[in-house]
Amino acid sequence: MAIVMRSSSDWMRAPDGRWVRVPVQRTRGLNRSHNRTLKMIFKGAATTVIQRARAEEPLYRHYQQLLDGGTKPNLAKLTLARQIASIVLSMWRSEEAYQPAKLRKTA
Repeated sequence: MAIVMRSSSDWMRAPDGRWVRVPVQRTRGLNRSHNRTLKMIFKGAATTVIQRARAEEPLYRHYQQLLDGGTKPNLAKLTLARQIASIVLSMWRSEEAYQPAKLRKTA
């Protein structure tokens, strides 16, 4: 779920020789090497957390904090999906079981 933003230069020379700021290229979406299946899995996991979680679960609390802070629901869900992906990668590397108590408290 990596977002691609490319900018080789934000300034260029105008015909009269002075430097002018050019419009910065906006987000273009996922990079070309993304995995659609994994994206659907992690977004599905985020949806499950949102729909079925209890208030005492850290992932759901983080989602609610994002919403309370003014984040749009679709971006909060994407943030949650990325957090889940990060947790899974960490668990895979360390060969540990999921432990909700190890999640850092979010402010």
